Amino acid sequence: MSLDNFIVRAKRRLVEKYQAPEPWLAPSDAMREDLVEHIAPLPTAMKSDPEESKRFDLLMFNLEIALLKGSRRFDKLKKQLVAIASALDEQTAIPAIAAQHALILDILSDDWWEGITVPLLERVRLRLRGLVPHIERHRKAIVYTDFEDQLGEGTELELPQVGEVDFARFKSKARHFLRVHQDHIAIAKLRHGKSLTATDIEELRQMLLDSGIGESQHIEAASSLATGFGGFLRSLVGLDRRAVADLFSEFLGDAAASAQQIEFLDMVIDLRPRSSSRFE
Repeated sequence: MSLDNFIVRAKRRLVEKYQAPEPWLAPSDAMREDLVEHIAPLPTAMKSDPEESKRFDLLMFNLEIALLKGSRRFDKLKKQLVAIASALDEQTAIPAIAAQHALILDILSDDWWEGITVPLLERVRLRLRGLVPHIERHRKAIVYTDFEDQLGEGTELELPQVGEVDFARFKSKARHFLRVHQDHIAIAKLRHGKSLTATDIEELRQMLLDSGIGESQHIEAASSLATGFGGFLRSLVGLDRRAVADLFSEFLGDAAASAQQIEFLDMVIDLRPRSSSRFE
């Protein structure tokens, strides 16, 4: 806090007092009142973390406390973290996110949560807090809360469809599975913009089921969100760079394009996201 600032100068006595280390050796209620009422509202030159990072810190601290206390809030907070990891998994084109992709995939797996510890959660907080602000704006509907749930008498209900977090986890696992098996003939067709046959779609559907990536209700939900299951798969795989370039060439056809237009199209191809989020 700069004493040259006239707002800070009005509280100079308190600012100088708490700039020294001695008062911090024995905190008191009076000190807390000074800090909250008089010091905290003053402007400072210290660069603050983004709001999203601070909220992520709060989520992780609450998750760690819930784990230590064995609180029923743990499952709810866990779902929020899984939703954030799923959103980050869709943006691995960003190098900083790609560097933490292994950890993101761990969070999305059920095995990682077995025997979870506070140090593991703290590692997640430290590694991902700087990445959360990169989540696309339309995905920032993730809500952080900090209040005690008021629970009434429990009633078991049969839900008509797959939950959002459950489906997000299936979608992330499916995307990773398709990347690993991108040389499969049907997946290669998707990457090169070629049409799939009914046999291709059924084979890919069975592959996901046999590998334990999802269940029938996930497949049905995916088919209803996109233009069929093939459209859903295409949204996860994306297009090969060569295929994109060919499509642009076909689009241009015989039309004469200027050097600037061709350079712009090359830039669009290079900056295209690795996978589409159209069918979320």
